[in-house]
Parts: sequence; structure tokens; C-alpha cells
Amino acid sequence: MDRYIEFILNHYILSLALAVVTYLLIQEFIDTAFKKFSHISPLLAVTKMNDSETIIIDVREPHEFIESHIEQAINIPLGKLADELKKLDNQKDKPVLISCQTGTRSASAGKTLTKAGFEQVFVITGGMQAWETDYKLPVKISAKKKTKPTI
Repeated sequence: MDRYIEFILNHYILSLALAVVTYLLIQEFIDTAFKKFSHISPLLAVTKMNDSETIIIDVREPHEFIESHIEQAINIPLGKLADELKKLDNQKDKPVLISCQTGTRSASAGKTLTKAGFEQVFVITGGMQAWETDYKLPVKISAKKKTKPTI
């Protein structure tokens, strides 16, 4: 036991790093175990969209949404999501698909929606980047983005 204490005192930076990494790993395992939303691939998202009355929420900023988005998606930027949830209160029992550009903002939105009481929340893995480039699924371009042909 004395050797462990001596090692910790002589290598306090390594010991502190070990404690921090252990804490972060345990926190990640707990978050994963209690996470109430699921990750879903773009192909499974299309299947879910075809099978039920699915709500699609795009949490990107409006200028990103205009570039391209999933057909029938609702644009609610992540920063405004908590304020806009009251509009969706009557649809908490329906499946909700969440997309963003790469899938990172969607996870935060998934946590927000599950805390608000939504029962079926699915985050699209890879976001719109995977939707468009990896799976080559169709997207809608807003009228504001479409350019007029020059004559």
C-alpha cells in the first residue's frame, strides 16, 4: 500500500489524469444506459417515415435548412427548441426524427425532447451529411435558394 501512495505522490499528474479519465468513462456509460432516445440510420428513418405519422425536426440554423432538407421537415434551430416545444405538445406520442448537419446537435435535441415527455425520439445518425452524400436520399431545396435561369 505504501508503494501505491508513493507512486501517486511522485506521479500526481498521471494519477490525476487516470482519475479524470475514469470519471469521464463512468459518466459516458451512465448517460448511455439511461438515454431515452435512439440513433437510427437514414434508411431506417425513411422506413419509419413511410410506416407512421412521423414528425421530422431539423435543428439546423435557417440558412442551413434552406440549402437542403428532408421533405416535410420542420425547422426549429437547436437554440430555440425548448421555446418551440409547446407547438408540438399534442404530438408527444408520435415518432419524432431529429436531423442536423452531422448528428451532433441532434443528440442535444434528443435529450431536450425526451425531457419534455416525447415518447419515441430518434436521432438520424450522420445527419444530413449522411442523408445526402452517403445514402444519396432525396432532399428538398427551399424556393429561396433556387436560382432563376439566366437568359
